[in-house]
Amino acid sequence: MKSIKFISAAEAVKVVKSNDRIHLHSVAATPHLLVNALCERGRNKEFRNVRLQHLHTEGPAPYANQEFEGIFQLESFFVGHNVRKQTQAGYADYIPVFLQETQRLIREGYLKVNVAMIQVSPPDKHGFVSLGTSVDATLAAVETADTVIAIVNPNVPRSFGDALIRVDDIDLFVEDNSPLVVAEPAPISEIDRKIGRYVAELVEDGATLQMGIGAIPNAVLAMLDNHKDLGVHSEMFSDGILPLVEKGVVNGRNKVLDKGKMVATFLMGSTKLYDFIDDNPAVAMMDVQYTNGVNIIATNPKVTAINSALQVDITGQVCADSLGTKFYSGVGGQIDFLRGASLSKGGKPIIAMPSITDKGISKIAPILTPGAGVVSTRANIHWLVTEFGAVNLYGRTLQDRAKLIISIAHPSAQEELDKAAFERFGPHYHFVWDEK
Repeated sequence: MKSIKFISAAEAVKVVKSNDRIHLHSVAATPHLLVNALCERGRNKEFRNVRLQHLHTEGPAPYANQEFEGIFQLESFFVGHNVRKQTQAGYADYIPVFLQETQRLIREGYLKVNVAMIQVSPPDKHGFVSLGTSVDATLAAVETADTVIAIVNPNVPRSFGDALIRVDDIDLFVEDNSPLVVAEPAPISEIDRKIGRYVAELVEDGATLQMGIGAIPNAVLAMLDNHKDLGVHSEMFSDGILPLVEKGVVNGRNKVLDKGKMVATFLMGSTKLYDFIDDNPAVAMMDVQYTNGVNIIATNPKVTAINSALQVDITGQVCADSLGTKFYSGVGGQIDFLRGASLSKGGKPIIAMPSITDKGISKIAPILTPGAGVVSTRANIHWLVTEFGAVNLYGRTLQDRAKLIISIAHPSAQEELDKAAFERFGPHYHFVWDEK
């Protein structure tokens, strides 16, 4: 193992030059000390046309602001809340890509990374550090970048799996002990509880779960206390899973692949969550090509994939990345897990969402808003859940689907939706079986 010499963040980012592409470590592991030093150089106009890429990051993202136009260009794989306004205004941009393939863009040279900026745990006696809470596509950037700059931070948990990398693979070292960004659990509304109850009824004993962060996943998890032998293979998990681990509900005994282990590629949550994965052999933080590989996902039985949507039309098309022409999030791993779950023995792909927005607009529409992207096609959708019930669209005709989808729409929207379906499908539509 080579000896480590720490330098300042300001000195480390001097390697960046005009026209470079920088990959930033993701989510809670965002290397803010390096970001701030880089932005300071940008304000001094020491370079131009530096492209930055990342999945979602937590905390401030000043490089996406208008003041850095012509200096930085953000090309994110997912439009997070901290860069949403800038992306919608055109000061930042978005690369539509399946989450599984983000690493491929890097490894196969579509996006040549000049500098990877990461945050890692202190080295162990064997000369390894850990990427901690995020492996995702960052491992690919570490493997291929011309220069790797690492913040060594004792608050980064020492996670296992693909997270462990050699000290020798890092070129420049910076020291920091700032806490990782944490996320407070989203409050669970009565609507969330109703949705959670319907989804929980679909989860079988022995299922392998995929879920995200937020009120609906937490509502589902809160209702699984009486289940047995659940497993986790997900692109991420958060604090909501911890009580089920403590109670022995989540133990991974029924998994075929990674039996007894919880698998994810990134995490976001509280300090308790980060402490949970520290030195925990029951958690494997893996490369995104593994966590989101459709063939990998499908290997485990009863994969129950729980994802959400911004809008669904009456034929089952799902928009999950934009509000009309305004990009709101990204493709992410939805298709990866819908396909993986559908190919899993006994698997259940689920889209779960409130029937209306906070402003009272129906999220079920006759057609998707013009400009909205179809993230998941009609053929990908099996279970659709709102606070008014759960319907299985798999194998159903367009007219069957319309009836079923409208049956779980908000009552205030059902008459308009039914009229639109009649106009679309003709008089025979009213004679379609109305069953769930």
